[in-house]
Amino acid sequence: MALWGALAFYTAKVISTHGLNLFPYFFGDMASWNWPGQFNLDFIMMLFLSASWTAWRNGFSIRGWGLALVAFFGGAGFLLPYLTYLGWKNNGDTTAILLGSNVKVN
Repeated sequence: MALWGALAFYTAKVISTHGLNLFPYFFGDMASWNWPGQFNLDFIMMLFLSASWTAWRNGFSIRGWGLALVAFFGGAGFLLPYLTYLGWKNNGDTTAILLGSNVKVN
């Protein structure tokens, strides 16, 4: 949870300095075809992967799609506490954490 705290602190500082309008910065760098834009493209792909896994793990249910939306827009702010919760809920069982409703019962 230290990672989440650091992220929350950094985010609050950026919002207080630059406001909530991050899209012109984010997509502007991508449109410039520079290294910050490359990083942003890589990052948005990781957000998509996180959201896809979240939806799949929850069986593409309504709840899963809702969580996927939060995963995409929340990034690590969502994924860090979500994985912590899943670890606690599943007693550290990595298979159950990663596969969720896709676990095959033998």
